[in-house]
Amino acid sequence: MKNKTLIIAEAGVNHNGDIGLAKQLIDVAAEAGADMVKFQTFNANRQVTRTAKKADYQSQATDSAESQHEMLSRLELTEAMHLELIAHCEIRNIGFLSTGFDIESIDLLSNLGQECFKVPSGEITNLPYLRHIGQLGKIIILSTGMSTLGDIEAAIDVLESAGTPRIKITVLHCTTEYPTPMAEVNLRAMQSIHTAFGTAVGYSDHTQGMEVAIAAVAMGAVVIEKHFTLDRNLPGPDHQASLEPEELNAMVAAIRNIEVALGDGIKRLTPSEARNKSVVRKSIVASRDIKAGEQFTAENIATKRPGMGISPMRWDEVLGKSAKRDFLSDESIEL
Repeated sequence: MKNKTLIIAEAGVNHNGDIGLAKQLIDVAAEAGADMVKFQTFNANRQVTRTAKKADYQSQATDSAESQHEMLSRLELTEAMHLELIAHCEIRNIGFLSTGFDIESIDLLSNLGQECFKVPSGEITNLPYLRHIGQLGKIIILSTGMSTLGDIEAAIDVLESAGTPRIKITVLHCTTEYPTPMAEVNLRAMQSIHTAFGTAVGYSDHTQGMEVAIAAVAMGAVVIEKHFTLDRNLPGPDHQASLEPEELNAMVAAIRNIEVALGDGIKRLTPSEARNKSVVRKSIVASRDIKAGEQFTAENIATKRPGMGISPMRWDEVLGKSAKRDFLSDESIEL
């Protein structure tokens, strides 16, 4: 059986800066059966300039006159809020994870005991940031939106040189657009990444719906990350491209079914098939009454269910043999 997929329910900034909403998101992720719930840790002053524009999808979902700095300032989580969310995750028996977007945020998360670090797509070309994470020697999940194989190779080289062995790195294929058009998903690129670098791979899904995430598991993803929200109609940059609670439940259940369905790859008769085998397969039978001593020919034998007699694969062996006794029509023949 395939190893269990790590399902990360991405709350991101869908808490809208409200600790109560953030706790509700943790509850939803835990009830859905996700392994981890992930937030985002950043300081707007360290993240963007005050004149930085928002992405089109952010402008469409928020006040278009507002700068990216103003938007992010409303979505920051304080250290006290982090502690409160970590404690709530422990109560709900779900792993806490947050993406740090700058070196100071990485240090905060490290000091809070985080053992896994997510590199967001926007930081894959940030050398000092990558070097800082790499020197921690922790498990790293590297997201690759907007990247070429060359970008990924360079990032992995930095992480390895800084002190994180490749075996600790999982590379997530993703497309940085919210929602991602199906024509731009290119899910086979995930397998190309695995072939190129030999790392474990996964998929960070920004499409609408859940089918692509489920397909990614069938194609070998060991990590799935998916945005979710309490309500897609809430104000904020990421709600519209997120799953609602019932959809998150359905996605997790489907992935767990796929894990079981993938099996171990060995083609064999299953227990349930064994019960059906004789009913569904055929045997060689008399197609009409046959007298003892009569030769079996294509005119007096046939193949019919059930498969409890001589296999039709022995047809050529049976032809020309003489009947050792009388056979009635539809009776399984014997040699």
